[in-house]
Formats: sequence, structure tokens, C-alpha cells
Amino acid sequence: MTQNTKYKIQNTPIEQPIIMPIIDIIDEAQDIKTFKFDGKIDAKPGQFVLLWIPRVNLKPFGVSRQDDNSFSVTVSKIGDFTKELFEKKIGDKIGVQGPYGNPFEIDKKNVVLVGGGYGAAPLAFLADELEKKNSKITFIIGTRTKNCFIYESKFKNSNINLICMTDDGSLGQKGFTTDALKQILEQEKNIDMVYTVGPEIMMKKVIETTDEYNIPCQASLERYMKCGFGICGQCCVDDVGVRVCQEGPVFNKEFIRKHIREFGEYERDKTGNKVKK
Repeated sequence: MTQNTKYKIQNTPIEQPIIMPIIDIIDEAQDIKTFKFDGKIDAKPGQFVLLWIPRVNLKPFGVSRQDDNSFSVTVSKIGDFTKELFEKKIGDKIGVQGPYGNPFEIDKKNVVLVGGGYGAAPLAFLADELEKKNSKITFIIGTRTKNCFIYESKFKNSNINLICMTDDGSLGQKGFTTDALKQILEQEKNIDMVYTVGPEIMMKKVIETTDEYNIPCQASLERYMKCGFGICGQCCVDDVGVRVCQEGPVFNKEFIRKHIREFGEYERDKTGNKVKK
């Protein structure tokens, strides 16, 4: 099947690692930190970079903030690479490649962002850019408990309508992100777009909810990546074989529903074996 040309990369990425110093480290939540780098990469919301630690590995991370001279990634400590990254200090240097991937559409005026866990990180960058366009923004963030919640203080004093959802009710409302989404879609009849990043089961429910209200939706998929720029094929999805690192990670829901059979069901590990969601 011919790949959908909608998912072409829109800028020229850094193809070889450039060594950049860490200029700030922010403790966001339990085992979640934001690393700020001194360097300009011209990313668009939804794109990602590859971070390289010599003799350790090369791993992809979504951009969570950017200005004219720096950018940030927000990272959860869940594997060997991130454990090594969490040992780094301000002034230490990391290799950076990118940005890569297909970004979110940002020409919308009334939007809802739905983030699960640290999936809220790339949506924070999107929120920053939408604010510059004076968009009306509702940001729903869901976590297991308040100890896992990121960015509460970042958006507390902004014009963004932040809705906190926790499984145990320890912060904000008790329940799922889709509970809050349904309430918003019932109240607001002119939503232009719903954006979602997080666990795939959650994103599948978000898409199903937007179907009920006939609202457009874009979702950012995460897959195991080895190269990050379309050569190895590790992140290809069933059935059409589009590469999440290039034609994704952002897809509209129509493409997901029609072509990505594995969505919400399974993914593939580093050996290519299916792993149930």
C-alpha cells in the first residue's frame, strides 16, 4: 500500500548526534524528571528526539518544551537507559538527534488535550504552541495517584482549563480521563480537535468517545524504535507497515481505525514478537 503523503516530515532533522549540555533538571513527580538542553532544534509539537549516551544506548523522547535557545524532554525512569540518564547532572552532555516524526496539527481554536501519565509531556509542548495562537484549551491529565502527576503547577496560573483525574481520587477528580472528556464534549459543542497521548488502551477509549460526538482526534503512538529515522523497520505497524518514527508518531483517528490493526491490541518488542497491550 502506498504511504499516505500526509505524514511526511516537515523539517530537516539532525542526522548525526550533536553533543548538548544539560542546563536544568526538574523533578516533576515520582521517578519523572524534565531535562533541559542548551541547543536549538526547531521541533514541532508531537515530534521527538533521540538521546544518545555513549556505551549505553540511543532512545527516543518526545519534546515537552522549546524556546529559541533550548528544549526539554520529560522522562520516566523505566529502563536501563533512563536509569543512566537520571544519574546525569547539570553540565553533563548528551548526544541529540532530531527532531523526527509527524507533528500535531495546530490550526485549531477550541481543543481538548487528553494525557495519560507522562504522556502529558508532548501535549504540554502542544499546549504552549496553541496558547500562542490564542486557542481555547482544556487539558485533561490522568494518573494513578497524585505522586505521579506532572505539570499541575505549570498550568495552574495559565488560561488553560486543567482537569486532574486520578485513579484513587488523591488529586482532582476520581475516575478516568474519558469520564472528564465526555463531560466536556457534552458541554462544548464547538470543539475543533481532541489530541491524546498516553497508554494505548486509554487512547483507544478517547477515540471511541470522540466518535460518539463526531469530533476529530489525533493520537500519538509509541513503538519500539532502534534507529528512529525510518531505516530499521522496527516500529512498522500492522497491517500497512507505516513507520511510527516517520509517518507517525501522530496519526489521525481515521487512519488508525482503517489501517492500524494492532492499535490497542498489541505491539512488538525488540525481537519483533507480539506483546499484548
